[in-house]
Amino acid sequence: MYLLENPVLQRELLVNLRMPRAFVLLLVYQLLLAVVVYAAWPTQERLDLSRSPREARQLVDLFFIGQYLLVGMMAPSFAAGTISGEKERKTYEMLLASPLKPFAIVLGKLLASLTHLAALVFASLPIAMLCLPLGGAHPFEVGAAYLGLIVSVILFGAISLACSSHFKRTSSALVVSYLLILPLALLEVLFWRMTAGSGMLRLIVSVTVIPLVGLVVTAALLSETAARLLHPPDVGSEGSDVVDLEQELEQAVGLVIQRDQFPDKLFAPAKRLTLMEDGTNPVYDKEIRSEIFSQGTLMLRLVIQVSMALALPMMAFCLFIYPQWAPWYIAYVLLFNLLVGPVFSAGSVTSERERRTLDLLLTTVIPPRWILWGKLLAGLRISGVLTSFVLWPIFLAGVLQSAYWSANNVASMFAFLAIVAATCVLAATIGMFCSTLFHRTASSLMATYLVLITLFLAPVACQIFTRAVIRNPEAVARVDAVSFTSPFSTAFSLPFRVDTDFRGEMIITTDAGSTDWWPLLRFGIFAVLLETTLLVVMRYLFRSRWRVAT
Repeated sequence: MYLLENPVLQRELLVNLRMPRAFVLLLVYQLLLAVVVYAAWPTQERLDLSRSPREARQLVDLFFIGQYLLVGMMAPSFAAGTISGEKERKTYEMLLASPLKPFAIVLGKLLASLTHLAALVFASLPIAMLCLPLGGAHPFEVGAAYLGLIVSVILFGAISLACSSHFKRTSSALVVSYLLILPLALLEVLFWRMTAGSGMLRLIVSVTVIPLVGLVVTAALLSETAARLLHPPDVGSEGSDVVDLEQELEQAVGLVIQRDQFPDKLFAPAKRLTLMEDGTNPVYDKEIRSEIFSQGTLMLRLVIQVSMALALPMMAFCLFIYPQWAPWYIAYVLLFNLLVGPVFSAGSVTSERERRTLDLLLTTVIPPRWILWGKLLAGLRISGVLTSFVLWPIFLAGVLQSAYWSANNVASMFAFLAIVAATCVLAATIGMFCSTLFHRTASSLMATYLVLITLFLAPVACQIFTRAVIRNPEAVARVDAVSFTSPFSTAFSLPFRVDTDFRGEMIITTDAGSTDWWPLLRFGIFAVLLETTLLVVMRYLFRSRWRVAT
């Protein structure tokens, strides 16, 4: 019942592996890895394999790091909707009422969601074998890397499955899964890079420590998820769509959101007890006060706690101990916004479709522009306030640290804030734009993440790849020329400089230094053009596609 005759596993495998996207994803995944290997292939006519060439070592490292990050980003998309999808389709109670044991359901869901991902990993073996004749890596080391990769896939799937059992919406489960998985993936990548010169240490840790810890944590998560299915707290017709926030806050453990106090009321204003004033946008008022929190505040509380737990050590190191690393903290803020921001806007229109209330909304006397701005500003307000929670240390560091007081550094600090603000607006707008095109919130959210990764993170990956492997000045210049779409590249290109004396103490620089603000200007122009284009297209869709009169 657990493996060979598990109907949940059989049904999920038939549905997932027969879909055309399974083969398309396999093709795209293989092409990406093949392009990486082809671009990084050594150009020398002869390689001295007895000296473990540096180029071959870098090729192997980049191959596994790239594959690991891809797996870390794809695992939640496969597993985060396994149980929450049943709740959205109203089949959750039917599944629990079946004669299947809870652990059989959990195991079937996990294996079915990760089978396709495991197929992608094993399909990359032929490409990995091409790297071995170049030297730089032992076959045992490659095998250990794949073992650690498979264990990580299972762990990431268990984390996503546990999140899926705690939330009623796939979007909430997806964003919490990313917030938990990405730090673990980055720690693994950091370990791999730090042990680049010690293959034996990599081999030992990949064979012993990582599998042991991963399997223990996976077993604990699966047991907890099965126990939750055995005694489900979220079944029954009462309150299946709307959660009583006061009752939830009374039972909440840890962070409690007080909607009538500062700063909680900035992103979670209290319910309206009086009539709306004249001129108030009813769509915005409904979204900000009721719609976004209709499924409870668990996801919001977890996002705040996890983000602050990660922000505190990064703030200490990147802003106070090593101020020259300030752009890395800005990169953390940007990544946090890219994960959280789309959640509150990517379902703004699809949620209306799923509830079959979109026609009712569009046939009201509310102008289309009010509907557009109300839904966009509601999601932008919540994501902006949440992002400001991890952004305020920049102001504190600017006041307390003298290293930031030079003219260029002060200007760069304000430029950092402008980059974060522009990214917040773009992420929310792209999320809502995808919400107008798709019919399901999960599809809209995944499309939003795909667009954001392509525009904002792909240029950074290309820059790192060209500088570390190709090292061709012309290629580096061409990649830098097209990286204006990325706020990360723009933040690291700003003229921010902190010098130290011979004792390692920080000093304020008085020279002008680099004052190249052209990358910031290019990103600003791109952000304005993209934002304007998306708003114009959405305005047209609201007016023309759904035949709504002004």
